[in-house]
Amino acid sequence: MRATLVLLGTLAIVACTPAARDDVTRSAARSVVSRVVIDRFPSVPVQPAIDCIIDNATTNELVGLASDAVLGPTAATTETVSRIAQRPQTLQCLATEGLPALVATTL
Repeated sequence: MRATLVLLGTLAIVACTPAARDDVTRSAARSVVSRVVIDRFPSVPVQPAIDCIIDNATTNELVGLASDAVLGPTAATTETVSRIAQRPQTLQCLATEGLPALVATTL
C-alpha cells in the first residue's frame, strides 16, 4: 500500500514543471517536518524552525521527506530532520529567525 502511494505521488511530481515539482515536494516535506518539529522540538517556534529545516535540506532529503508525508513521520524521518537541524547553516538560521520569534511570543 505504501509503495503504491509513494509511486503515485512520485508520478504526480514527475509530471509537473520543475518549479511546480519543487513546490509540491517542499509542501509535502513541510507537512511531515512540521509534525516532527512539534513532537521533537516543542520549545522552538514552529514556523521558523520548519522554514530553516526545509531551506537547508538537500534535494534528496526533501524528496525523502515528501514521500514520508504520505503515511506520516517514521524514525527515519525524525533522524533526517534532526540531522538537518544540527547543520551549522540551519543553526544559524534558527538563531536569526527562530530566536526573535521566540522572544516575541514570550513578551
